[in-house]
Amino acid sequence: MMNKTYKVAGYNFSICGDVICNAIELISGFKPFETVEQDVLFTFREGTDAPAILNVQYEFTYEDVIGKFGRSDNGYILVLQPAEEDALYLWSNDEKTDLQITGNLSVRLLRFALWVGFGLKILPLGAVAIHSSCIVYQNKAVLFLGESGTGKSTHTRLWRENIPGAFLLNDDSPIVRVIDGTTWVYGSPWSGKTPCYRQERYPLAACVRLSQAPYNKIHKLHVIKGYAALHPSCPPEFAYDESLYSHISATLGVLLKSVPVYHLECLPDADAAQLSHSTIYSR
Repeated sequence: MMNKTYKVAGYNFSICGDVICNAIELISGFKPFETVEQDVLFTFREGTDAPAILNVQYEFTYEDVIGKFGRSDNGYILVLQPAEEDALYLWSNDEKTDLQITGNLSVRLLRFALWVGFGLKILPLGAVAIHSSCIVYQNKAVLFLGESGTGKSTHTRLWRENIPGAFLLNDDSPIVRVIDGTTWVYGSPWSGKTPCYRQERYPLAACVRLSQAPYNKIHKLHVIKGYAALHPSCPPEFAYDESLYSHISATLGVLLKSVPVYHLECLPDADAAQLSHSTIYSR
């Protein structure tokens, strides 16, 4: 039986089973994260007979897919049901470390399911994926957050075009991890429509919530508003489960003790990038 091991955000996990290992080979973002290390935190295994979802905590749609996340009788379960195709099922057992997966292992479904499963396992360890575009400058990371279409990718592109030495770490789902009170940002295999898959980490310098405006203006947020700016960018699948969301809250609480959060109202121009850069790095 085939087995592959990956290292993301410092955590090793394995993929076990011929079908799922062959399927993950088609997802380009995972190759840079392969490792020969064998000490794994958990394993994705091929399963059969997925349990019923008894309590739907979050329901969503993307493209033609209807997604449901919630509780089975003894764990969490994710169901991804495309129109006119078989569904994918991912589920956990509260008493075991492994996750099981079965059904439609197409690239678009499997990539998303692995993201949910990985996020589920790292939450209790002080780590969370934050939907953002992450730039690195002078060996420090900055997260740019906002709703889809706000201009996160545009703003980090403007940094790369106008701030010498700035480069992209991840354009969709970097992993934020707290270690001994320091917040680190890691590249991940999940980078949206921009292929940027770096097996690197950097300390977090700042978080910036973006909103479109006919002018450029930035201000620092107080802690409560900083929390309000961050939590919408955390995985919504986990927001309606008290146990899971308590882990997110704890991680954000530690982050906010040392990392400033800003609100940038901006145009999609070079001046906006220069303004956020000078504000963050003149501290």
